[in-house]
Amino acid sequence: MKHYLIAGLGGVLAGALITTQFAGPLVAQETGKNSSIYEQLELFGNVFERVRSDYVEVPEDKKLIEAAINGMLTSLDPHSSFLSANDYEDMQTQTRGSFGGLGIEVSMEDGLIKVVSPIDDTPAAQAGVKSGDFITHVDGESLMGLTLDEAVDTMRGPVGSELTITILREGENEPFDVKITRDTIKLTVVKTRIEGHAIILRVSTFNDETYDTLKAEIEKAVEEAGGIEKVTGFVLDLRNNPGGLLNQAINVSDAFLNAGEIVSTRGRKPEESERWNAEEGDLAEGKPMVVLINGGSASASEIVTGALKDHRRAIVVGEKTFGKGSVQTVMPVTSESAIRLTTALYYTPSGRSIQSLGIQPDIIVAQPKRAPEEENADEPRTNSSFNRSEADLRGALNNDSISDDERKQMEEEAAEVEATAKLREEDYQLAYAVDVLKGLAAVNFNASQIPADTTPAVTGEGSVDNEGAANE
Repeated sequence: MKHYLIAGLGGVLAGALITTQFAGPLVAQETGKNSSIYEQLELFGNVFERVRSDYVEVPEDKKLIEAAINGMLTSLDPHSSFLSANDYEDMQTQTRGSFGGLGIEVSMEDGLIKVVSPIDDTPAAQAGVKSGDFITHVDGESLMGLTLDEAVDTMRGPVGSELTITILREGENEPFDVKITRDTIKLTVVKTRIEGHAIILRVSTFNDETYDTLKAEIEKAVEEAGGIEKVTGFVLDLRNNPGGLLNQAINVSDAFLNAGEIVSTRGRKPEESERWNAEEGDLAEGKPMVVLINGGSASASEIVTGALKDHRRAIVVGEKTFGKGSVQTVMPVTSESAIRLTTALYYTPSGRSIQSLGIQPDIIVAQPKRAPEEENADEPRTNSSFNRSEADLRGALNNDSISDDERKQMEEEAAEVEATAKLREEDYQLAYAVDVLKGLAAVNFNASQIPADTTPAVTGEGSVDNEGAANE
């Protein structure tokens, strides 16, 4: 306590001495700065009064002021904005997991509305909207010149009503229309499935329910698989996951790590920097892991991916992530409204900012694109088998040297391989991830083999600019 007081007192004394010595210039400089601010505020007041008195129609004062505040915030970066009463309520509802709309996460890029990702099992996803699409019109009305919030407002409407959005998509020669029926969006934050002996954990967003649901789903899937000893590993599917709450990303990362840094945030003031570390306990019990990502994986998804990758806890498969490395803080300014302000950048355990850079996978695997006319090209035109092996030859000798149990095990292993091969037609990236998991299991990889005090190497600060990213 004594040391703290001395350090503080020394700082005050030093400041007093400097102020005494340079009082004249500093006071003049501060006076000039304040004068400039007052002049700009006076300018704003003059413009505001001129609009109120001379605009062709009588404007609403509240809307003018809110628009001015929002203009100030949106000029900073794509994720800072003013939240009116309705917007603030919508944001709080979304973090609780249920809201109305189309089911897409969007951002602003070069004046255009860009789809960061469609949300699983929503009208947008079912209509075929894809990550990277640009929405140019809604019901024939152009979105050019609108702010992000204004564009989102045009897509809102009563549940059950229909709208038509016009989409620009890379690889398409011209824009095309997509009809979507608005619906209540109830987020299924975690879905599980078992492929062979691999457990697939599909996490679609990070809201208040994510970690608790993930934990419950893992326990249920492990029991269904016959116990953790029967599980070869886990695939954490974060594709098209636009992010969400920072604390949930930290909890999910911690779920698979026993120790070490998860993420750090660095703001304008060094003393406001924060760091989060993992605690003992791995829900996957050291089993091999693969994280699956793509260009729609943003924000909180990138925190989880970066933590598991840097600690060598998982192999990352897929395509480069979106690259949103900024943190927004929601600050209430009245009882009904708030501002969403970018207050920090986050860094992976290796000390790398991924802002605008994204996270590169360990193994790049793109989802094959099939033209509509090729969708049935792989369907067999006959059911007759043309496979040739020793067993197919007439009169071939039988192998009686293996037991019935061994033969059954071989048949089960063959069925698993065939199931994964069939999965490639449904989801090539997921099938690849399952194959990688089998490879890790084959060499007896276990996360517990990695020393707990392993610290990822610092590879650099990375870029810290504020170009396009996903909304939270």
